[in-house]
Amino acid sequence: MISKAVNHRPDLCLSRLCAQAQVSTSGYYYWFAQRASPQVITTDAEWVQIIFAYRRGKAGARTIKMLLQRHFWINMNLKKIRRLMKKYGLQATIRRKNKYKQGWASGEEHRVSPNILSRQFNVEKKDTVYSTDITYLDYGKGNRAYLSAVKDLAVKDIVHYTVSPGAGLHVAIRGLEDLFSRKPESLIMHSDQGCHYTSKTYRDLLSKWGVTQSMSRKGNCLDNAPIESFFGHLKDEVDLQSCHTFEELVAEIDRYINYYNNERPQWGLKGKTPAECRGFT
Repeated sequence: MISKAVNHRPDLCLSRLCAQAQVSTSGYYYWFAQRASPQVITTDAEWVQIIFAYRRGKAGARTIKMLLQRHFWINMNLKKIRRLMKKYGLQATIRRKNKYKQGWASGEEHRVSPNILSRQFNVEKKDTVYSTDITYLDYGKGNRAYLSAVKDLAVKDIVHYTVSPGAGLHVAIRGLEDLFSRKPESLIMHSDQGCHYTSKTYRDLLSKWGVTQSMSRKGNCLDNAPIESFFGHLKDEVDLQSCHTFEELVAEIDRYINYYNNERPQWGLKGKTPAECRGFT
């Protein structure tokens, strides 16, 4: 089992390689676009197709718009991008539904907390509201591991995660003490009603650090949409089947979360990355 305290530094491999080569990341993307096309890109349709191909068919219209603006300084109308995608049959891959759900029980050992968050996902102050959940990762030939992640709702970055070959209670609680030791005085931790989060051990840990617990309504995944969205993006954008060992899987998850925090622009952040919103450039 690997537990990670996230270091918010924009030091993704691509950035380091570009720095060593003394070129900008935007310059790299431009080189890629020119290399991918036998001719100079001259039309909006070509730009849309290049970005779509670069993201391996996993970029919707909003992602294409952000990447064009961010890396090529092209401000293309969102409706036009959608029209071009429809014209050329460019349909983004639909995310797989997260089927990993744990049961819950009533009583002293498994107690449900109220839904304090109540889908109020627009949080202004960082490190005041976190969303957490666990998902399974099928990789290689019939292998399965589990990922527990914690997302800050204000700047939308992953502040902590654990990758484990097993789904025991440890996957949800490992590393949380270190995370909580760096938190402000007031923090809400929101989750679903999985058995990890209703357990006395987990609830006692939150109580010890003065963390307020909030839970989704039973069977309502939209109540915890922010972390579900992250899992959806991860499973869309990472080729888990190419990982043949647990160590390879951990390395790939490390790479993706670093990319997600530091390189991947988000529509809800006005085209910025979580790292930029947190204060790093």
